[in-house]
Amino acid sequence: MASVLTLAQANRIIAAALEAARVKNYKAMAVVVVDAAGHLKAVQREDGASMSRVDIATGKAWGCVSMGASSRALWQRAQDNPVFFQSLAVTHGGKFIPQTGAVPIRDADGTIVGAVGASGGTGDEDEAICIAGVVAAGLRHE
Repeated sequence: MASVLTLAQANRIIAAALEAARVKNYKAMAVVVVDAAGHLKAVQREDGASMSRVDIATGKAWGCVSMGASSRALWQRAQDNPVFFQSLAVTHGGKFIPQTGAVPIRDADGTIVGAVGASGGTGDEDEAICIAGVVAAGLRHE
């Protein structure tokens, strides 16, 4: 039977990611968790986070799960093949954002069960809190 990302796990990832952001005193964040099919599982937007943060975090997570790679890896690939990555964003109605700040969520066997994306800080900050959330939930990222 395939592993499934539970709502409890998604909520734990978000809580730990936001906690990590507060410890580091990052700007107000939005964190989004999608399942392996790219469907929204859970989302939180901190007070003071701008209106586009949820959409950006979703696009990062969605792109990550759809390509099976971290958004950092996708961003790096996009540098060498920008037309292809622009066409992915267009083809998928703008949901695909290859910008650093999302990581896959993997079960103990390494199967991708979802992705988490964040927006509000730098790409490195967004990625760091995503990793903190996945680790806190007892799951794996790359």
